[in-house]
Amino acid sequence: MKGFVEDIEGLATRNDEFRKVLYTAKSCQLVLMALKPQEEIGAEVHQLDQFFRVEEGSGEAVLDGVRTTIRAGFAVLVPAGTKHNIINTGAAALKLYTLYAPPNHRDRVVHHTRADAEADSEHFDGKTTE
Repeated sequence: MKGFVEDIEGLATRNDEFRKVLYTAKSCQLVLMALKPQEEIGAEVHQLDQFFRVEEGSGEAVLDGVRTTIRAGFAVLVPAGTKHNIINTGAAALKLYTLYAPPNHRDRVVHHTRADAEADSEHFDGKTTE
């Protein structure tokens, strides 16, 4: 089958990996993330658009210094060039998925922890899932 058709909410809530790339198309990429209590993605700026959807937990989205409380059901759209961070402020894991447009990571990469992600200099290499 071409494309990706799955229960994204179930995949996201069962995910315990800091980052797990599920599917990479030519122009966008689907990634699961799980942040431990008090963990954050880390402030960053991309030259691409990014969308987050929170499936479980609570935290803060910080976009160009503006902090907004987020929880399950919230969406965050980060335009290219925006300094941003997602922070888990809760006592349980913050489970979410994100879409990068265009892709940002190597297809199928898995980072078990934030430290693993920071130690890996991987970036999208042009190879898609199909």
